[in-house]
Amino acid sequence: MYVERVLSGMRPTGRLHLGHYHGVLKNWITLQHEYPCLFFVADWHALTTSYDDTARIVDNAWEMVVDWLAAGVDPAQATLFVQSRVPEHAELHLLMSMMTPLGWLERVPTYKDQIEKLSHKDLTTYGFLGYPLLMSADILIYRADKVPVGEDQIPHIEFTRELARRFNHLYGREPDFEEKAKEAIKKLGSKRAKLYNELRTRYQERGEAEAIERAHALLGEAQNLSLGDRERLFGYLEGSGKMILVEPEALLTEAAKMPGLDGQKMSKSYNNTIALREDRDSVIKKVRTMPTDPARVRRTDPGDPDKCPVWQFHLVYSDAATRDWVQKGCRSASIGCLECKQPVIDAILKEQEPMRERAQVYLDDPQLVRNIIADGCEKARKLAQETMRDVREAMGLDYT
Repeated sequence: MYVERVLSGMRPTGRLHLGHYHGVLKNWITLQHEYPCLFFVADWHALTTSYDDTARIVDNAWEMVVDWLAAGVDPAQATLFVQSRVPEHAELHLLMSMMTPLGWLERVPTYKDQIEKLSHKDLTTYGFLGYPLLMSADILIYRADKVPVGEDQIPHIEFTRELARRFNHLYGREPDFEEKAKEAIKKLGSKRAKLYNELRTRYQERGEAEAIERAHALLGEAQNLSLGDRERLFGYLEGSGKMILVEPEALLTEAAKMPGLDGQKMSKSYNNTIALREDRDSVIKKVRTMPTDPARVRRTDPGDPDKCPVWQFHLVYSDAATRDWVQKGCRSASIGCLECKQPVIDAILKEQEPMRERAQVYLDDPQLVRNIIADGCEKARKLAQETMRDVREAMGLDYT
């Protein structure tokens, strides 16, 4: 059944930094108020590149979830769970691996990129080749229609759409499908049936995206359809068989603008991060010792903010008036580098204060985090089991 639903996940790398917050978590916090959201710990994905070093995965997962909660991800608004606690991910991955052409996996752009970047690791494994398929299973098991990604991840979403299309084509066929679909249309009532047929024609003949969106909304509102009829009508819209798996759309997110302390991308591998809940004194020390424009050797030397990593932080944290003060003050040498850094320090500490407060509740009582995840896993698994019931039935593996 088609339901608006967002899915996103993170590999458990331990405590998160401000780059994660500005690049991913702020977006999650917005989305959780707009759609039903599922956010998961992608612990099986961690194994695709770190299968030889698993000692920290569980601890890293708990630390990461605390950071999600500290940032403002709300378990009352979104479902938080751990991938490996919902085994249906693995079952769908296995079944889909039987019908996934090998060439589709080999042509995923990130496959060769990652092998080159991680050349020090042996990634000639079945799991690494198949990780895009596991990612697709993560999405398709919840029939999620929206996946927040950056531009570099769009090929993964297109791969997932192709897989859903192939699955529906192979297994969505049933005897007398068209006749059953036409009978289901009648159940919409004459007015809605007429609109459905018009929208179907507009989509199939002219490829109008708006038409299929309106048709999906129409079916979503219909109260008197069985699950089977609803799936038939979703499939009939596109001229295929029953729509068992939903083709997701990429929900494009802005590229992260949070730089590291040295001006490069903020990353643990560059050792240039500020953790989400970093100690106050540590934050002050890190920002005060940040490199600045090398032309400013002395306090009286004028500088160029565009050549200074601190300016990148002002672009994230400062208002127009402060930025103007920095530009004029630096170029005229009327302010020193420590003066320039102070508004950044103040802004980061202000941003982190509510995060530390929210986190403290969970640090004082870790069982609260366990309960949130247990509850989330239960909710996620119910959705996953519904999908797998339909998948098994479509594939002829239903033994009930």
